[in-house]
Amino acid sequence: MPHLATATTELARHVAAGLQKTPKTLSSKYFYDDAGSELFQQIMALPEYYPTRTEFGLLTTHRAAIAAALRPTSDEPFYLIELGAGDGLKTKILLRELLTLGANFSYVPVDISSGALDGLAASLRTELPTLRVEPVAAEYTAALTLMAARPGRKAVLFLGSNIGNFSPSDRREFLRALTQPLSPDDRLLIGFDLQKAPRLIRAAYDDAQGVTAAFNLNLLTRLNRELGGNFDLAYWHHYTDYDPIAGVVRSFLVSTCAQQVHLEALAQTIDFAAWEIIHTENSYKFTRPLISQLATEAGLEVQNFFTDEQAYFADVVLAPQA
Repeated sequence: MPHLATATTELARHVAAGLQKTPKTLSSKYFYDDAGSELFQQIMALPEYYPTRTEFGLLTTHRAAIAAALRPTSDEPFYLIELGAGDGLKTKILLRELLTLGANFSYVPVDISSGALDGLAASLRTELPTLRVEPVAAEYTAALTLMAARPGRKAVLFLGSNIGNFSPSDRREFLRALTQPLSPDDRLLIGFDLQKAPRLIRAAYDDAQGVTAAFNLNLLTRLNRELGGNFDLAYWHHYTDYDPIAGVVRSFLVSTCAQQVHLEALAQTIDFAAWEIIHTENSYKFTRPLISQLATEAGLEVQNFFTDEQAYFADVVLAPQA
């Protein structure tokens, strides 16, 4: 029998609280066990999933201008700090550009997983042997507070469309927390998925091959394994929709019948009505005025706005207000 998480673990506490809410809710951050991470790699390669390849192309096209916006005008040393670096595929575009320019910088990938950082650092030693790498295993705001004590500019990357997973209130608080340790000379580069044709957005989260459905349903498999659950995936469906008024994709797991699910680690049995949902993810999409408003509310101002030729995605350079 697999080892079960105890009721005191973060996952167990979250599930116990989330399944008591109306509607029932689970956080998308728990998608990423080993199987979930592998499925997300497949999602990024799907024809419907435009964000990853669009941002990759954007960074490739604008790499010189983005590098210039992030580095100091003098040759003083600076830190390129990345929050949630992952495999670093897109970041390597900027790293190579800065190395080609002879920029005097250190790359500081930040993640709560030291294992993920070790893998990234190893790949960088092979691909970019002259790059100075200083991994930091910590929460984002703790890492920025730590780095703020060091002299020189901090250029902070938060790529992908990760900012869209926060609710509007959480997004404001997150950006304020990131901004607080920064000086007016520091910079943030944040990726924003832009509002566009609703059907195109919706298809990115409900692909024809069913990979996104498997990704969403894998959350229940994780609860079965780690919390001793008995979710039967045959009685659950993936459902997602895009609301163009609120500019948000919402993803759900839908119970196709009245059922009970027992979670051994919680010593709880949860009732589900037929067609009851578990809300698993939000993915907000942005407009340029909304990004400017969000920046102002967080004590930031837009310095540069880079987008692709179809205006699907934007990488935005922000500076703390003086």
